[in-house]
Amino acid sequence: YHPEPRVASILASHYKPEWVVNIKETGQVLLVNYTDPYNPSIKMIEAERFLHDGGIDSTKRYFLVAANQSNRIAVVDLQEGDLAAIVDVGKVPHPGRGANWIDPEFGPVWTTPHLGEASLVSIGTDPEAHADEAWKAVRTTPLPGAGSLFIKTHPNSKWVWVDMTLNSDPALARTICVIAKDDPSKTYKCWEVGTYGRAVHFEYNQDGTEIWVSLWGVASKPGETGEIVIYDDATLQEKGRIKDLITPTGKFNA
Repeated sequence: YHPEPRVASILASHYKPEWVVNIKETGQVLLVNYTDPYNPSIKMIEAERFLHDGGIDSTKRYFLVAANQSNRIAVVDLQEGDLAAIVDVGKVPHPGRGANWIDPEFGPVWTTPHLGEASLVSIGTDPEAHADEAWKAVRTTPLPGAGSLFIKTHPNSKWVWVDMTLNSDPALARTICVIAKDDPSKTYKCWEVGTYGRAVHFEYNQDGTEIWVSLWGVASKPGETGEIVIYDDATLQEKGRIKDLITPTGKFNA
């Protein structure tokens, strides 16, 4: 029981007319069927605390959500409507929506970074073709620092991108890294997005040829309020900057 539990995140199921609702303090995932919006039915699934954000796997059947107090990822089967697994990961996972890609050794995986440790953890997500790896932490990729908020990739990209926004080292806080999908044991390249602030959040254009990164600044400092930096995904070269923004954060391609 909690007197004022909060909704940490919500998304729509691809299998049923249901909202998937994460209740932060109680550690419950609610499947809210809205077939009759005046009389919705709710199924409560006990997961782990404290639930935060998460995303679906590549098949859209499984929902993976971070329980950041428990250092675990809860996996919900949206087709069957039940808890599929609980996976131990690193300290304070913070996946955003996570990243789906094909690991050269373990097959389809979903990857989360962490606030509390300098690593990415990849979880196997294919119980049919890769049953031995399914719902297990199959790979840990070290990062230069902790404090990550977001991770991103695209089906047409050879990279997985990650930030370290909340790292206590100012240089690392404005640094981003890419991991090569064909060699995910280590970072391929890391660099500072700017000379100030904190780098945060990634968004691709539709075809995956370029990626946009936000740079947080300070509203009271002219020239250092914030900006969005655009990179060519194939070459990792900078293509342009949208300057003089005030603390830009999420960017979403419709």
